[in-house]
Amino acid sequence: MKWLIASDIHGSAKWCKELITAYKNEKADRILLLGDVLYHGPRNDLPDEYNPKAVIEMLSAYKNEILSVRGNCDTEVDQMVLPFPVLADYAVILEENTTIFATHGYVYNEQNLPPLKKGDILLHGHTHVPACIEHQEYTYINPGSTSIPKENSHHGYIILESRKFTWKDFDGNIINEYTF
Repeated sequence: MKWLIASDIHGSAKWCKELITAYKNEKADRILLLGDVLYHGPRNDLPDEYNPKAVIEMLSAYKNEILSVRGNCDTEVDQMVLPFPVLADYAVILEENTTIFATHGYVYNEQNLPPLKKGDILLHGHTHVPACIEHQEYTYINPGSTSIPKENSHHGYIILESRKFTWKDFDGNIINEYTF
């Protein structure tokens, strides 16, 4: 299974279009969205081409290929307009003997861990900063933000395939890799 993992679209039609193009070019099987799909939130500036209705239309075309978790900017109103579930606080992906706990990051994060076994992966967005940090008991992975990157990071996503996370920008450049 080849996953395209992204977070924090925040209603940007421009970056959602880039994400869909990357999904097609990567020939991924599924998209995993780590929250904050439509709304930009009160602490963020408006992202490029802020247009939640266009984002709804673009993502709706892939409704059967998207797994999404709830971000701190996602609400019940968003669920009314999106044809795929967005209100689960987390999802669990099993990759051989490793559990990947996917969440947005505003509830479960490095300061408030979910139940993890040694070797598991905590995968979340929220910070808008890409990360790969190996802790003694688990590894923390973050794709950064699709639309509003912070701390001089890139607009991008992660590909997960064959036990390898690959961070990419929207030009297809590999930024980082991690095999578990």
